[in-house]
Amino acid sequence: MEKDIETRFKGDWKLHCEDAFVSAMQLQLLPNNKAIMSDTSSFGPSKIELPKPHPANCREVIQKRVGKKHHDANSTDCWAHAIEYDIDTAKVRPLKVLTNQWCSSGGLSPKGTLVSTGGWEEGYKSVRHMGQCPDCDFEEKPAALASNRWYASQVTLEDGNFVIVGGRRSFSYEFVPSMEMNFKPKQFDLPLLKETKDSTKESENNLYPFVHLVPDGNLFIFANSRSILLQPGGKVIHEYPELPGGSRNYPGSGMSALLPLDLRNGPEIHAEVLVCGGGDPQAYPKANNEKIFLPALQDCGRITITKPGAKWEIDMMPSPRIMGDMIILPNTELLLLNGAKKGAAGWQNADEPNLVPVLYSPKKKLGERFTELEPTCIARMYHSSSALLLDGKVLVAGSNTNPTYNFTESVRFKTETSVEKFWPPYLESKLRQYRPRVHEGGTEKMLKYGKEFRIKVKLAKEIGVSKTNVKVTMYAQPFTTHGYSMSQRMVVLKIVDITDDSVIAVAPPSGKITPRGYYMLWVVHRGLPSNGIWVQIGA
Repeated sequence: MEKDIETRFKGDWKLHCEDAFVSAMQLQLLPNNKAIMSDTSSFGPSKIELPKPHPANCREVIQKRVGKKHHDANSTDCWAHAIEYDIDTAKVRPLKVLTNQWCSSGGLSPKGTLVSTGGWEEGYKSVRHMGQCPDCDFEEKPAALASNRWYASQVTLEDGNFVIVGGRRSFSYEFVPSMEMNFKPKQFDLPLLKETKDSTKESENNLYPFVHLVPDGNLFIFANSRSILLQPGGKVIHEYPELPGGSRNYPGSGMSALLPLDLRNGPEIHAEVLVCGGGDPQAYPKANNEKIFLPALQDCGRITITKPGAKWEIDMMPSPRIMGDMIILPNTELLLLNGAKKGAAGWQNADEPNLVPVLYSPKKKLGERFTELEPTCIARMYHSSSALLLDGKVLVAGSNTNPTYNFTESVRFKTETSVEKFWPPYLESKLRQYRPRVHEGGTEKMLKYGKEFRIKVKLAKEIGVSKTNVKVTMYAQPFTTHGYSMSQRMVVLKIVDITDDSVIAVAPPSGKITPRGYYMLWVVHRGLPSNGIWVQIGA
């Protein structure tokens, strides 16, 4: 196999929007290339009002508050706590959310609708839909779920519907249809969540569990330091070895991804999970009660979850990281960014922002997989988020370490409403001439499982063109919050033929590999990705 083109370019940062008015605790990119950014509605005024006239567009403030009251009793809230963000123009459109999305979960339906679940108080059992039309707004059903889902994980299943796992004091999981709100809720016990809850009252360390759909249709579920293989609605099939070193889930808040699934080498598909960073089990109470910030974890565990008897392979990042994001890039490498080097998730519970993104190359040898990239100058810690864009850049937003919005310099880490874009190394300007160019008009966009399809593309023949140095990647755009990108997955497709102006590829075989819905697609030539396009499978 021919090597990728090498570059010493470490990436670049550019400020895309100085003020998006709302801090992006949650981030979901829709297939219309609009990003939905949302925050809690219990922090008081944001920087943008809901559309007038008032008060019809306002939400009634819930009087019951835990801890501080962030609103006056019997008041209305006419501020937007969610926005639609144009990733090209930075234009912002305020959205109305009646149920609190604080620490909620979400994902894309097969039709490209954001399905948001859970949250706090009036949002505990809520389901929300946000479509792609120019004037769409949230549609909500406040009492749709079987259990409170606050800090729960939502993952897309093979049929395009969702499973929601966990939540604070919810040791169970349930299924949610992707296309309707009027369904009869039903939940299933999940003892792993009760068993992995740390005894300290304040520090569960198993919230926002890492959940990945396995190529056989089962679920890999990781909580705190333990993981299982679960048959949805059925029994636990297997328990994996414990990952040593510390706690990996909120408020330990490490990162996890299912590594890209390679479909080029026959019917047998190996699935590997990567878990990086996190914290000491006592990091949260130490930070919250004593303002002692313990060092974050620096190690990564990697395991082949489809291999009987598999064990964790341990690697070391260049620096410790907690509350970071882990994004799969078009060329199958991973980008680790955001977060801190000390402390835990929570308000003012972390120190030393980790400003240096890291590239992880899964095909390289152990000990050679990490490369430090160009640092940012903006701290993105608690409640930050990111998303991969069609042009290969990464959108980065959010960060609020304060119990209310605080836009002043009176706190060390103010609430962040700016939006940045990061250029990964493959976007070095001198390599632009070699990047493939996909012609959207001549490319099939409605894919059928297991069927061949044509991608019209121009490849740089001067750097050599063959099946060994060209690959086609498909990427499921995740819902990102609290350092976890839910339903993120990438597949590398089998190539049948390469002609002068086309690549003929084979679509994934089933929804167990790529659940029904929208995907980003790239042609990658010697490590350089083309412009991406949206495709749909299983419609």
